[in-house]
Amino acid sequence: QVQLAESGGGLVQSGGSLRLSCAASGHTFSNYDMGWFRQAPGKEREFVAFIAWSGRSTSYRDSVTGRFTISRVIANNTVYLQMNSLKPEDTAVYYCAARVRGAPPTKYDFWGQGTRVTVSS
Repeated sequence: QVQLAESGGGLVQSGGSLRLSCAASGHTFSNYDMGWFRQAPGKEREFVAFIAWSGRSTSYRDSVTGRFTISRVIANNTVYLQMNSLKPEDTAVYYCAARVRGAPPTKYDFWGQGTRVTVSS
């Protein structure tokens, strides 16, 4: 069992930056691939970014490529999402999630409670 706790959300103007953090506890952090997802009001949850357990592989949804960067620090049991050049359409609740190494790509078993990001125009 992995417990995940996001932080770092808030209100920012368009063009601004935020860094989200996700602290993991309860199990060996390096056994898990990690992802960030988001859910905007009235919309389905969508994938944002992925980082493999090793940190050597990452991927992003097209609309955030070049603006967002996912990273992880094994020693701190933390995964980060650096978000630059934020746009109003990035407004959403952001969730981090953990997937056991080797599990199917969509099988994220553990989720945090989410942190809200609001980008004003």
